[in-house]
Amino acid sequence: MTKRPENDQWVYVAVENPGGEERFVGLHDEEAGISYIPTFETKENALSCLVNMPRREKTKYEVQAVMFDILCQDARQNSFLVFMIDGEGHIVQRIEP
Repeated sequence: MTKRPENDQWVYVAVENPGGEERFVGLHDEEAGISYIPTFETKENALSCLVNMPRREKTKYEVQAVMFDILCQDARQNSFLVFMIDGEGHIVQRIEP
C-alpha cells in the first residue's frame, strides 16, 4: 500500500480489552518521541504482527476492523499518528490524521 486509505475503507488494528473498555493499541517510540497506532491493510497482516507487539499482563487483545476515518478521528483526539504496517512489521506509510 503506497497511498493513504480512503476514509470509508476498512483497516485492521489491535484492540485492548475487547468487549469492555475497548481502546486501540497505541505504541510510543521513545527515541523519536512519537505515539502511533499500528494499522494494517489486512487482518492476516495484523494477526501476524500482533504476537510481537508489547502487551500488558492479564489484558486481552484482538484484531478488529475499523473504518479508517473513525480511526483517524480517535488518533487525532489522542495525539497519535497512524502507521500503516505490512505483515512483516515494517512501516509502509506514516499518516498524520
